[in-house]
Amino acid sequence: MDDEKFNMSTRKYLKQVGVTSQQAIERHVREHGDTSGRLKVRTVLTIEGHGMEHVVEGEIDLG
Repeated sequence: MDDEKFNMSTRKYLKQVGVTSQQAIERHVREHGDTSGRLKVRTVLTIEGHGMEHVVEGEIDLG
């Protein structure tokens, strides 16, 4: 395995996940008129064919 290629490819994927996830959250907030409080969020990462699942849960403060 080429560690440098693996690292760059992983970072590129995670950047795409971050950007598109933020856009989806912002779109949801605009469309549903959420203006205060908190959103409970959950992200699930799986690797097909490997039985791996990673869950991240948290809250987003709408201010």
